[in-house]
Amino acid sequence: MPDALVTGASGFLGGALARGLVERGATVRVLARPTSDLRRLGDAEVDVVTGDLGDEASLARALDGVEVLYHCAGRVTDWAPWKEFFEANVAGVERLLRAAERTPSLQRVLHVSSTDVFGYPRVVPEAPEPDEATRIPYPRSKALGERVVQAFVGRSGMPTTIVRPASIYGPGSVTLVRDVVQALRGGDMVHIRQGRAPAGLLYIDHAVEAIVKAATRPAAVGRAYALRDEAPTTWRTYMEALAEGVGVPAPRLSLPEPVALGAGWAMEQAHRLLRRPERPLLTRHAVLLLSRPQDFPIAPAKADLGFRTRVPFEQGIRRSLEWVRATA
Repeated sequence: MPDALVTGASGFLGGALARGLVERGATVRVLARPTSDLRRLGDAEVDVVTGDLGDEASLARALDGVEVLYHCAGRVTDWAPWKEFFEANVAGVERLLRAAERTPSLQRVLHVSSTDVFGYPRVVPEAPEPDEATRIPYPRSKALGERVVQAFVGRSGMPTTIVRPASIYGPGSVTLVRDVVQALRGGDMVHIRQGRAPAGLLYIDHAVEAIVKAATRPAAVGRAYALRDEAPTTWRTYMEALAEGVGVPAPRLSLPEPVALGAGWAMEQAHRLLRRPERPLLTRHAVLLLSRPQDFPIAPAKADLGFRTRVPFEQGIRRSLEWVRATA
């Protein structure tokens, strides 16, 4: 029987986590749709159960005999209909955890959320809390998903931990590495507020290590941890490092936040009216992510999980660009 079930293994974080668990000696099962591309798993030997968060029978099969559930699956984007966010990040969590309640072997649950649940405050508070009132769909759905997790804990008493990674980058990242490099090469990247906002970057290896520890350490039960690398890095520093690495100019144009938010709102409305399926060039979500501070407190993760940055920023950028070149 497998030690662990990983959902979302076709994604950047879920795939890296599944590989990391196998490397650490765990027997891993993954839940994947019939159409899922599992190449992110590499040569890691895993048991694959076909299904998804909408198929309750497949959830029961996937959880059978499992001791630890790592829930990484979800709708992660800045542009999608609310019903897609709700189905994946709220209703899907509810169905998965209802199935977990009926799994006698299960001993621990690890739920992957996001620092986006804090709703992009202008100033980072000492003890930030999820903002269910935000009008941005993705963070609202993740905050509501956390409420589902808390209700599950209240019903079942299951030892559970929530992790809230910030912006995860590294080899394999399409959104924060490959897409940004493509935009830089095309001259399509701009700064918001001069790129001065702390980016809250989290290297993929650090995310995996923290998640594994959060799912195994007694001190982490009942806790929720924000995760980002220790060294403060701005979005300007990140864009300039990527641009230098691929030999193109760094972004020069910068938009004030109010102008960028207005442009994002207008583009969103135009896409809705015209029923265009692709994401707008700019969204309010992207603007807030790039303009508001993401340096949320990580002292609890350092104290309870021994969280440390082991891969320096420069090395993380170098490895990321090596992946871009190798997969071009």
